[in-house]
Amino acid sequence: MTASRDGALLVVGDVITDVVARRRGPLAAGTDTAAVIRTLPGGAGANVACWAAHVGCADVRLLGRVGAEAAAWHERELVAAGVRPRLVVDAEAATGTVICLVDTDAAAERTFLTDSGASLRLGPADWSDALLDGVDRLHLSGYLLFTEPSRALAEAATAAARARGVPVSLDPASAGFLVDLGVDRFLAFAEGLDLLLPSRDEACLLTGLPDPADAAAKLSRLVPLVVAKAGADGALVARSGAVVARVPAVPAVPRDTTGAGDAFTGAFLAALLAGATPEEAAARGCRAGAEAVRRVGGRPPHPGNGS
Repeated sequence: MTASRDGALLVVGDVITDVVARRRGPLAAGTDTAAVIRTLPGGAGANVACWAAHVGCADVRLLGRVGAEAAAWHERELVAAGVRPRLVVDAEAATGTVICLVDTDAAAERTFLTDSGASLRLGPADWSDALLDGVDRLHLSGYLLFTEPSRALAEAATAAARARGVPVSLDPASAGFLVDLGVDRFLAFAEGLDLLLPSRDEACLLTGLPDPADAAAKLSRLVPLVVAKAGADGALVARSGAVVARVPAVPAVPRDTTGAGDAFTGAFLAALLAGATPEEAAARGCRAGAEAVRRVGGRPPHPGNGS
């Protein structure tokens, strides 16, 4: 891994309050289900920024929108994680909240109930081209594409980055929301990207192909570099219509898979900024994903707090 420029990573995306409920077995309809419940900072964009800082990216910045009731808490948490936040405080909408239902059985799979709140109202007025000063890479959370105001911001940020020669990456974020948005609309936006980081399910959805490798290869004809995250199966790196690397996962016993993809993305981007090849960066992403699933919630530990 060779040194790159000392520029920053700018992440634009959601800052969310996660309510994580870990329970064993199915929900008991109409009565109580015992669970361990914690309120934690989250949001795909914020998680990516925190993991990038956690693995050593020295200058990570985040643009997001939150409600007044939780703005100070979220800012403290981001700063403690090594991120430089620029949080727009919404006077009308509350901070987005996600209820994460985590089954504590072997797979630790999670189901989300999502109220995106203030993050949906991030818009062009919150953007300034000056945010790109000193930035070597721009990363967008796919959740930006699911409402008109935040999609307009994503378009403005992408255009400004391309005018400066700053590469732009995006994580599609949610297969469910992709269906609502429409594959064609997403792919039209993706044409302006340098890097796409879908999950295995998202890659298959975007291409209509059942095999993740075929899907990643097809997407790489549209976006120069595609890295498909496949959980326990590692990751696929695709360029110019072909899979060029299959990176194995790092074995881990999961407690909570919330944020594992965000951890991969943050570590991957940090490694690229440090001069890694995409294959090396994917290996670093897999290590971060394994670290993430051993923890409850979507964030890494704060510096000095251990794991």
